[in-house]
This record gives sequence, C-alpha cells and structure tokens, in this order.
Amino acid sequence: MKKTVTIGLYGIGLDTYWPQFDGLLQKLQGYQQTVFEKLSAMDAKVINAGIVDHPQKANETAALFQQEEVDLIFLSISTYALSHNVLPVVQKLKVPVIILNLQPEKAINYQTFNAIGDRGKMTGEWLAYCQSCVAPELASVFNRSHISYQLISGYLHEEYVWQQASAYVQAAGIKKAMAHNRVGLLGHYYNGMLDVYSDVTQQAAVFGNHFELLEMGMLKQLRDVVTEQEINSKINDFKTAFDVSAECETAELQRAAKTSVALEKLVHQHQLGSLAYYYEGVGDDAYLDIVTSLIPGLTLLTGRNIPVAGEYEVKNVQAMKLMDLLGCGGSFSEFYALDFNDNIILLGHDGPAHFSIADGKVGLVPLPVYHGKPGKGLSIQMKVKSGPVTLLSVCQGGDGKVFLLVAEGMSEDGETLQIGNTNSRYRFNMPVRDFIDAWSKAGPSHHCAIGTGHTATVFHKLAWMMGIECKQIC
Repeated sequence: MKKTVTIGLYGIGLDTYWPQFDGLLQKLQGYQQTVFEKLSAMDAKVINAGIVDHPQKANETAALFQQEEVDLIFLSISTYALSHNVLPVVQKLKVPVIILNLQPEKAINYQTFNAIGDRGKMTGEWLAYCQSCVAPELASVFNRSHISYQLISGYLHEEYVWQQASAYVQAAGIKKAMAHNRVGLLGHYYNGMLDVYSDVTQQAAVFGNHFELLEMGMLKQLRDVVTEQEINSKINDFKTAFDVSAECETAELQRAAKTSVALEKLVHQHQLGSLAYYYEGVGDDAYLDIVTSLIPGLTLLTGRNIPVAGEYEVKNVQAMKLMDLLGCGGSFSEFYALDFNDNIILLGHDGPAHFSIADGKVGLVPLPVYHGKPGKGLSIQMKVKSGPVTLLSVCQGGDGKVFLLVAEGMSEDGETLQIGNTNSRYRFNMPVRDFIDAWSKAGPSHHCAIGTGHTATVFHKLAWMMGIECKQIC
C-alpha cells in the first residue's frame, strides 16, 4: 500500500540581482533543474514552482502547492533571498519543510574566480555560491514563527545530500501510507500482558490510521463456507511459499489451509493493511479449531505486505507496518536468550513471520504444543538472513506520548534453536548486558519488529514529521 509522495519544490532568490548580473538567474535555474531531477528519481511526483523572488510569487506558489496537495516542501536556496519571500509558502501549507543549502560545487575555484578581474562579474559568480548567507535568516524566521524544518547543507552532486533527501522522501511516503492504513483488531489481548495493552486512540492520533474492531465470529462465518477446491488450492500455495516438512499431517495442512482462505477473505472484506489478533477459544471446539490453525495463513499475509502481530500487540503491528512500507520486512520478535560467550542476542517468536527477510524458505513444521497458548498445530521456522538489521518498537511512555525506539545491529550465521519458531542471532556494538538494559529501560513492550538493513535514519525523520520522539540504542 505504498503511496506516491508529492513534493513541492521551490527555489529562492532576489529579483534585484537579475538585471545587475547577466546570466545569474539562468545559472541558478539550471541548478534547480538538477535538484528537480534528483528528487524526481526518488519515486516521487515533484511540483517545481521555479525560483520565488518576490512576495507575490510566494503567494502564487503557496496556492499551487495547496492545489497539488503536496506532502512536503523542499526549499532550495539558490542565492541570497529575502525571508519575506519564503515565509508565506510554508505558513500556508503546514507540511514538513526541508531546506536545501547546496552550493553548486564543493568549493569556489579561487584562482579561476580571481582571474576574472571584473569585480561586477566576480560578484555575480560569487552570488551563485551564496546559499549559506540566507540559511541563518531562514532558520531565525522559522524558529520565531514556530515552523518545524530540517536543513541539509552540502553541495549539489554530493552523495550524502541525496541520501538524506531520499530518507525524508521515504519517511513522507510511510507517513502518508500509514494515514490510509486500516488495522484489523481480531479477538482480545493476551490476558495479563500489561505492557502490550495499547491506547488505540493515541495510536490513531499519531499515525492517522483507522482501527477496525473484528469479531472472531466473522472469521468463523467465512471459514464455514470454504470449499474443498479452495482448500486444495491453498495447500498448493503453502507448498510454493514454505518448505513444508514431511512431518506435517494432511489433516493439519487442510485445517490450516481452510483458515488461511477465510483470513484472506476477511482481509479483503475489510480492506485491511495490517492485523493484530489473539484468541483462545477455550470451551468451544469450533473456535479452538480456528485459533490453532492460524499461523500458516497469517505468515502468508505478513510476507505479502499485510503484517500480522500475535498476542493482540497493536503497538508492534504498527512497527511491523512501518518496516513493511519501507520494504525491509518487519518480523514479529521478542528476546529469547543472551549468549555471553559470543556476545550475541537471540530473538524470535512463535506465530507469523515476514518470509521476505528469511534466510531461504520458511519451514512449515508441526508443533506438539503452542507454549503459553492452547492446543497444537502447524508453525513456522525461519532465520532472518545474515547482514544489517534494524529493531523497531512503537512505544507509549508514562506520560501517554507515543515514541519510536530503534537499534541497528547485524544478523549473523550460527547455531539457533530449532523449536518451530523464528529464531536468529543478533550482534550489536555493545555488550549484550548493556544492550538489553538500555533497550528495556527505554520502555518498550517486550515485542519488537525486525527488518533488514540499517534504516534508523528514516525512522528518525519519520518521527520528526509526526512530531514524536525517536530514541536510538546503538
């Protein structure tokens, strides 16, 4: 459910300069064209308003951006400009503002510059490098106007600059998609997990998404009419998506396939983009049959961009969805054990996993008991592929405020627990005892989402856009 980001791009300059310095405006327009092309390559729609050099054009630019419903503004400093040409645009739009303070090159070539000789021409050349002159003025005005902004300083073709810009565009895309996401809540909390209990109103206020409360009876009603043909088709789907163990009994595969078909219909019926669930079904064999056959179908949903969190972990399915929208997975996890010999932390979980980040095919295996839960059935077994990873948790503090918690580390090869769960080895750049202490004291629930790649910078930028804090361990 990715959403295309619409960027409003405008440069700023001073119209007094154009008749004074021949060719300066055209040169600056050429630099802005480069900025436009760089941003357009980021899977974004860019509305280029050109160079704003007087207050009337600022008002026209604001109207254009409002009409195009831009999601964020890139304000490119072309040369010195008056701040009264800038303020009206950002005041009217009320979207995140990124100031690009970019020189055309890494440094002025002093010898070539001074060889020009004509002081008028030299001034015109210097003004093409004069971006940093106005950066403090803009910051001062924005600070006094209570306008939130970020500043990227560098030079036009610097890799760092466009990495930072891309992270802001990615964050804006995630923010936009989350605001359109429908989260299904199926069943009830795991009784007694006080850390997992969530303020859904606050989640909706921060992320802007919708929560759809679902009855387990809705799933049962759909499951009761699943056909034998649908079951056989879904079993073939299992065999394609999973490494199905020979230990899996036909009856168990049929049971799980029947539930999986119903789950997909439930998701389609309610247009869900993610789901948190838990149910025990004690005292009713029909419901117990459903809840002990959920894991394969929920894993298929998760791996196909509809992340599912068990134990009704609302905060963590939010984190999983954030990672999924970034394209880096987002698998449901908790801390399993510390290995003080290797300075490794084991994380994993039963229930659904994100098979797009698995090291090889996800195994589908039978479990004689679902620990801490009723019944038995099929489960999945996988290791996250080796390489860089990020842990993400959506948290709510004692003050009621929602915040993000992230850590970057490495998934490593080595021995893991073959217990029919996800299970992987992770290394962080501090002793394991220090990591688990620091992570725990930050105040997350005991679950987190794991995704591939080092992506903390995107989540810091997303948190800024949403007006919340992002804390980082490591």
